[in-house]
Amino acid sequence: MALCITKLVIFSLLFTSAIFRAANSRTFSRSLLPREHRLRNEKLSHLHFYFHDIVSGRNPTAVLVAEAKMTNTSATRFGSVFVIDDPLTERPEMSSKMVGRAQGIYSSASLNDIGLLMVQNYVFTEGKYNGSTLSILGRNAVLSSVREMPIVGGSGLFRFASGYAQARTHTVNFQTGDAVVEYNVYVLHY
Repeated sequence: MALCITKLVIFSLLFTSAIFRAANSRTFSRSLLPREHRLRNEKLSHLHFYFHDIVSGRNPTAVLVAEAKMTNTSATRFGSVFVIDDPLTERPEMSSKMVGRAQGIYSSASLNDIGLLMVQNYVFTEGKYNGSTLSILGRNAVLSSVREMPIVGGSGLFRFASGYAQARTHTVNFQTGDAVVEYNVYVLHY
């Protein structure tokens, strides 16, 4: 009986000690003060560039990587998935200055209209944003004159980013599927 009581006491002490250590542990999460991490003055930046989605020719920047059995019979190409590494330029001409790349995936995700699920990073290579990224996750209703997609994060100068991107089709070649899309991006960041 004494041995059982001793084991119970030892177990209780070990269990209490483990709970106490877990309560004081900061390995999983802790509260921080934003000013300790230089998060005082949030900025609003406007970025303007052109997205070149090239699906044709010898050097496409958007490549079909998957499709469903029904994709070819669907009016919306439902189920098609493209991986992209599209150039971003200052002006609509491909020959204008490149400011970054749009890298990610888009997929036809609507049965009834041309609606794409966009999962992409804008990887900037020019100016003060060189090396910084913005992450977009949202719906692109391609036939709408203006589409709005949320910014869900970023890196570099865009850490803690939020905001939205507005897309407007500048040109589209219905024979090849190639398109140039104008983007106006409004981003809150520190």
